[in-house]
Amino acid sequence: MDVFLRKSNPAARATGVLAVGVAEGSGKLSGAAQSLDRSTRGAVSAVLATGDFKGKHLETALIYPEGVKAKRVLLVGLGPQKTITPQRVLAVAATAARRARELGAETLAMALHTGATLDVATASAAAEGAVLGHYRHTAYKSDAKPPLDRIELLSPGAATPRLATAVASGELRGEATCLARDLANTPGQDLVPEQLAERAVEIARTVGATAQVLDVPAMERLGMGCVLAVGRGSAHAPRFVVLEAAPTSKPRRGGRVPTVVVIGKGVTFDTGGYSLKPREGMSKMKYDMSGAAAVLGLFASLPTLDLPFKLVGLIPSAENMVNSRALKPGDVVRALDGTTIEVTNTDAEGRLLLADALGYAKRYKPDAVVNLATLTGAISVALGRACAGLFTRDDAFAAELTQAGESVGERLWRMPLWDDYLVEMKGDTADLLNSSERREGAACTAAAFLEHFAKGMRWAHLDIASTAWTYADRGEYTRGANAFGSRLLVKWLEGVAAR
Repeated sequence: MDVFLRKSNPAARATGVLAVGVAEGSGKLSGAAQSLDRSTRGAVSAVLATGDFKGKHLETALIYPEGVKAKRVLLVGLGPQKTITPQRVLAVAATAARRARELGAETLAMALHTGATLDVATASAAAEGAVLGHYRHTAYKSDAKPPLDRIELLSPGAATPRLATAVASGELRGEATCLARDLANTPGQDLVPEQLAERAVEIARTVGATAQVLDVPAMERLGMGCVLAVGRGSAHAPRFVVLEAAPTSKPRRGGRVPTVVVIGKGVTFDTGGYSLKPREGMSKMKYDMSGAAAVLGLFASLPTLDLPFKLVGLIPSAENMVNSRALKPGDVVRALDGTTIEVTNTDAEGRLLLADALGYAKRYKPDAVVNLATLTGAISVALGRACAGLFTRDDAFAAELTQAGESVGERLWRMPLWDDYLVEMKGDTADLLNSSERREGAACTAAAFLEHFAKGMRWAHLDIASTAWTYADRGEYTRGANAFGSRLLVKWLEGVAAR
């Protein structure tokens, strides 16, 4: 499915569904809605007059007016004019694409502009949103609705090269996010660490990055005792993936090329190990590699970014399973940096993977490090499903990430990271415990554990366990794994590059 830019009067497009954006409460129609109203002799005005449709954000109304070549017209609410942003347009485009697919339409044309022209930011957002809303994970479905053959974004003016580039960029970013969603939605039987590493290599090759995959002997030589310990209970050996992308433009200042490292937890399935998870939650544990998926979504988006710094992606990957060799409560493991850790809870395995990854990241002397992980159920207890947890000591770093998240609809909420939490992680048998004996503040103690391994680096931890899975379709989100963090990282890196 491709997104095309076309100059056209909305009423003149022959298409399965014509989606038109309507602003709320403006008192007077404008842009595409005004054009359609004229062509249909007041059909849009008539719907608004009933009060059944008011143009509220993501509100929809399906009509079959005369005077158009489309089989049906979908009115989609943009919300009040003053609140319309590219992100809100993205959600509107996603809603239109989802509805068109549900209706069994083969084609969709979208006219979402409210002015006399279509701007670059709106064009890019609409293309990205259309791809995201159209997404379905159908690899295992025998009765899935067929995808759309074509999506057109209608422009009232000339389809300029800048607009065409913006549409292509938005489409590619949407596809990158969908790739990450597919990875996290894939059952554990079909995406073990070796296969996840293979997909990472494919993505790197496609975007011109390099990829190195460390197997068990390579990790043993490095001393990655944590990754090896988590993975030793599985028939599928762990892997450690290193992705590197060179700068695509020169840094503004001379001297050393800066380096940014992003780390994604890659537990391809998590039983909890001997600290076995309850039945109710275990079926979703294929998505415990959502941090890794987000990192791969970011790398798949690289052709849309111009970065004056080196980007490194690290993915520690393992299955957390149970057998006679599996990690046991009370075992002691040694991390890459030499820290010894007493395992009090085998279901707190993600932080062990990240401990080795953070240790590995130090070899790059990075200017910034962000790790993403479905780390704790406790973050969901603290924040619900409305946002992910952000942990860092750096106020400026927190502001950068929070702003990037707000702009793409992936909200973060900063959580405390105090020395008090690390005190609870001190052990008697080993340097640290991997899990506190107390349940209170578990997301914070987990973050404090990670901070021990991030010492000396500008570091932030995103606990995305509360947001990596969506339970109902809305806007750009489709039920299932949503690749939370991928779009946030893209936006954040754009800002880093601009600064």
